[in-house]
Amino acid sequence: MSVIRQDDFIDSVADALQFISYYHPLDFVQAVNEAYERELNPAARDAMAQILINSRMCAEGHRPICQDTGIVTVFLKIGMDVQWDADMSVSDMVNEGVRRAYTHPDNVLRASILDDPAGGRRNTKDNTPAVIHMEVVKGNTIDVQVAAKGGGSENKSKLVMLNPSDSVVDWVVKTVPTMGAVWCPPGMLGIGIGGTAEKAAVMAKEALMDPIDIHELRERGPSNRLEELRLEIMEAVNKLGIGAQGLGGLTTVMDVKIKDYPTHAASLPVAMIPNCAATRHTHFVLDGSGPALQVPPDISDWPSITREAGADVHRINLNTVTREAAAQWQPGDTLLLSGKMLTGRDAAHKKMKELIESGEGLPPEVDLKGRFIYYVGPVDPVGDEVMGPAGPTTATRMDKFTDFILEYTGLLGMIGKAERGPAGVAAIKKHKAVYLMAVGGAAYLVSKAITSARVVAFPEMGMEAIYEFEVKDMPVTVAVDATGASVHEIGPKIWRAKIAEQTINVV
Repeated sequence: MSVIRQDDFIDSVADALQFISYYHPLDFVQAVNEAYERELNPAARDAMAQILINSRMCAEGHRPICQDTGIVTVFLKIGMDVQWDADMSVSDMVNEGVRRAYTHPDNVLRASILDDPAGGRRNTKDNTPAVIHMEVVKGNTIDVQVAAKGGGSENKSKLVMLNPSDSVVDWVVKTVPTMGAVWCPPGMLGIGIGGTAEKAAVMAKEALMDPIDIHELRERGPSNRLEELRLEIMEAVNKLGIGAQGLGGLTTVMDVKIKDYPTHAASLPVAMIPNCAATRHTHFVLDGSGPALQVPPDISDWPSITREAGADVHRINLNTVTREAAAQWQPGDTLLLSGKMLTGRDAAHKKMKELIESGEGLPPEVDLKGRFIYYVGPVDPVGDEVMGPAGPTTATRMDKFTDFILEYTGLLGMIGKAERGPAGVAAIKKHKAVYLMAVGGAAYLVSKAITSARVVAFPEMGMEAIYEFEVKDMPVTVAVDATGASVHEIGPKIWRAKIAEQTINVV
């Protein structure tokens, strides 16, 4: 019989969450590097370069891979012969580990969890509670899988109750394009098949805990129907040409993981959950001998990649750029931004709209005319940092505010993650504004471009406050130009056609 001490369990959870905040799994790093080396679309290749550079920087600097440090999910398999030396419940111990990890003074992680989700939506301040799945099994150990999942990818989870005669592959191929690029490809797809609706969803999430190994499956060949499905879905999804960050290209997914469970004769539940470019998960086992702490990987296992500013890169001074100059930018153009910008996400946009409609108007520090706003909720700085990791948040969430803000403020452009929806694109075209895309999953890299930062409005909103950032050579891609042309529409179409016509080997 193993005796598991309370402090050992808490310390192991806290250590795991700190560890995954800045260390990608090495199998993921290797898979992105392989995709980077074979990618033919320069824009997608550059996006993957930023992800890899960011990953190495985070591993070296012990700072978050993404500013969205996620909602914590924990899978526990508790041996029947385990004895606890604890006065807290298992759930309380997990949440104490989360609390310690997210408030660690050397690497403060962003608290994103809100209680009263259908009401006041108040931030719990320490990212608790976690989502916990517990199972009692044979044995005398506790098997723990820990993950931190960002909102952008989690929001693209899909669940369907298919007819037993329907094709799972067809449903996946039809559904993935509807997810856009908000889930930050390239990543993985976790799929749960069978059981009931909630069982399928849990299996899809748990499947994402497994390592990337589809290259091994391809080499040895499938031995059952699930392995055949993995290969079929992988090939079919990559033939869609969505590519890294939705810019078009050869690699959209790097693995497809599937778990199944017996189901009712009348049912075929299928859940699909994507994992993003900030894939964060790890595993440990407690056997009573003390805490199970993570072993740091060797930095030499990360590829050494640099980005060079080529002739096709445009340097833009945000302090002097004009609407006429911005109108010349084309979808897919790479820009390096320098100068001052404001920030703002959902809560700030809602507040700005309310102030304008009330007649009170915006604070004088929030003069948006001719300026750019960056959709970001940054991590607080530590040490001598100007700003913590500050990657973009999902731009479509601001679509419902875009026409109003452009109409009443004279805003010139926006910077965010992934594509804009129809309402956002229509507003951009109407007002001859522009939308620029920063790479999701490169938050620490972006933060190094920020040379100064100060809160200028709504400090009570925490990470949702409006900041003024000054940046130097912040990399972005023109995603929607002043005519409403979108790279997220153009890019995948081009690469889907290229893959089909040239029979490019997609993996």
